[in-house]
Amino acid sequence: MTPPGARPLVLFDGDCGFCAASVRVMRGRWFRAEVTAEPFQRVDLTVHGLTAERCEESLHVVDGTRVFVGGAAIARTLRASRGPWPVVGAAMTVPGIRWVVERCYRLVARRRHELPGGTAACRL
Repeated sequence: MTPPGARPLVLFDGDCGFCAASVRVMRGRWFRAEVTAEPFQRVDLTVHGLTAERCEESLHVVDGTRVFVGGAAIARTLRASRGPWPVVGAAMTVPGIRWVVERCYRLVARRRHELPGGTAACRL
């Protein structure tokens, strides 16, 4: 697992143009997320108790001994960002809102091949 105090590790699909573009935005000037981002294809996933199949389905963020998946991973990344984004990330974990976030995440994940930057490789 990630050592305590280390930046959260964002594991994204490096074969997906939409996912790679999303990581660039997250680390760009609007969000400035203080995370380490790596394509899951380049990481020893067994160290984090993950598989390629699970990482192909959803975004994962490893933070210490915790693994955040899907909408929870987005919320964790926002909490590691600057400006108003940590508040937004925290709000995304509130019951009820969390349910909506997960449904929205699933919708985007299923259709990412149709979004800007998406390619046939993005299809789940």
